Amino acid sequence: MASSATGWCWGLIVESARGRTVVEPHRPGGRPPYRVVETEREERAVTTEEHAVPAALRGATGAAGAAELMRAVLELAADLDLPSVLKKFVDVSTELTGARYGAMNILDQEGASVTFVQNGVPDSAVARLASSPHAVGVLGKIPAHGVLRLTDLREHPAFQGFPRHHPPMGSFLGAAVRVREEVYGDLYLAEKPGGFDEADEEIVIALGAAAGVAIENAQLYAEANRREHWLEAGQRITTMLLEGADEEDALVQIASSAREIARADTAALVLPGPDGELVMEIVDGHSADVLLGLTMPRDGRSWAAYGSGQGELVPSLAAARRLKLPPMRQFGPALYAPLRTVGHSVGVLLLLRRVGSPPFDRSDLTTSQSFAAQAALAFVLAEARHAQDVAALLDERERIARDLHDLAIQQLFATGMQLESARQRARGGIDPAELTAIIEQSLDNVDSTVRQIRAIVHALRDPDAAGSLVERLRRESSLARTGLGFAPSLVITFRGRVVDSAQDEQGDVDAIDEVVHPDLADDVVAVVREGLANAARHARASSVAVRVTVHGTAPAGTVHVEVEDDGAGLAEARERHSGTQNLATRARQHGGTFSLGSPPSGRGTLLRWQAPLG
Repeated sequence: MASSATGWCWGLIVESARGRTVVEPHRPGGRPPYRVVETEREERAVTTEEHAVPAALRGATGAAGAAELMRAVLELAADLDLPSVLKKFVDVSTELTGARYGAMNILDQEGASVTFVQNGVPDSAVARLASSPHAVGVLGKIPAHGVLRLTDLREHPAFQGFPRHHPPMGSFLGAAVRVREEVYGDLYLAEKPGGFDEADEEIVIALGAAAGVAIENAQLYAEANRREHWLEAGQRITTMLLEGADEEDALVQIASSAREIARADTAALVLPGPDGELVMEIVDGHSADVLLGLTMPRDGRSWAAYGSGQGELVPSLAAARRLKLPPMRQFGPALYAPLRTVGHSVGVLLLLRRVGSPPFDRSDLTTSQSFAAQAALAFVLAEARHAQDVAALLDERERIARDLHDLAIQQLFATGMQLESARQRARGGIDPAELTAIIEQSLDNVDSTVRQIRAIVHALRDPDAAGSLVERLRRESSLARTGLGFAPSLVITFRGRVVDSAQDEQGDVDAIDEVVHPDLADDVVAVVREGLANAARHARASSVAVRVTVHGTAPAGTVHVEVEDDGAGLAEARERHSGTQNLATRARQHGGTFSLGSPPSGRGTLLRWQAPLG
């Protein structure tokens, strides 16, 4: 493995890309110190299904060699982790050919090395070398089909010498590895005692074909995993927004998720600013403090993606000729994905990798654009829901204004007119009994107005309070099904009769609301809610029964609440909980009682709460 001035280099030239190209030393009569031997043949790919073995290998190594090759092919085919596939490919290639050194070089579209996997060179020596080799000089001539074999690479005229700390190498065998009929990378083998032969070529060709299939499978598997991660991230963003999460928190989650899934060094969200410019509002990862707040140029890629709705891949920002933002030159590969729904752009997702990192591919662009579109749709839905909430709030304000005007204000106005009339009549003399009657009527009107205003405020404090007590208790029982895993039983008894008969239920419902005043009804609902919640959290019960009983009328009547479960019961050293403290406080406020203990059966927990109706 020779080196150029900039890094590793094998220093080889191929004169023909047809078939197998072999370069051997040859010095007859002043001719160049090498000769090219070309043999044209049809390449045969090895698949695990056919268990195909190259004929040259069978002839050269026999059954033992064929078995070793098939073992290696099967090992490659069984692996779905790309780095592991590449390492196995290099290791087994050196093992079966007897080469001391081996390497797999993955190149980008410009011929630059993006991944280099080697075997044989000590890590300490690798660390001292300048960089991985690129497809320049003779390395760029390795044929797309067949192999390149050299007896001694140092005899080649393009050989430029070894860099410092590079181990000496002589014999060489190189071949391209293809995936989907395109060159994916090059295999380099060097320094085999006695040199490489045709059997080694057959091994490399067979392994290269198997590696191409294994690499494609690993890529498809990794792509499927990434796609699943993108979908999960999009669902998380949608859930956050529709649950009412803060918009900035959702934006930060979008950037961090995209950076992690795309294996980028930096992720940024470019969003419209108040002055109409596109600004990097959210940045996650490397150099976030430098990039945050950058204004994107109008003729740049961000504006193009924002306006057209089309994403873009950039091989290297560092190599871009017209880059107007100097902080962006520290990055290599870049991906622009518009945050866009139908006809509506929200922003641009920008993914960046450092110089020298593998470039983004088309699958990265496709999946990131799908994620960005899903995130944009979630934002649009969240905005629509917010607008709907605002409209509902305005409607509610108008309703409150109408209720206050039509009920309370009009009644107060009438009461004022009545008192003003009494004052005018008092000046001219009025019977005291008549004056007293007017004042009492006015006071009754004021009391009625106060009750109406209180009812309006009460409805604002608890929207569910507009329903009957029976309806609210049934709603609590239904909602508890999710936490308990089953439906609790609910029995409401009024004046000795269970409220469940269709013909007389509505009368009982109305009568209960008449004797249980609104504040007490709120507390009854809160007690049932807390009791069901405690059973769901702590009891591990298989059944829960709720019993609400209303006896008599105010002021002598009472309301009783019991919540009983058949679960684990009370712990011996039970900590005090704010929920049960609140229940005791609610009972004291009404002059009632609260207890928490074991039911008569001795199994589970029984909550008892009672308060007078007066």
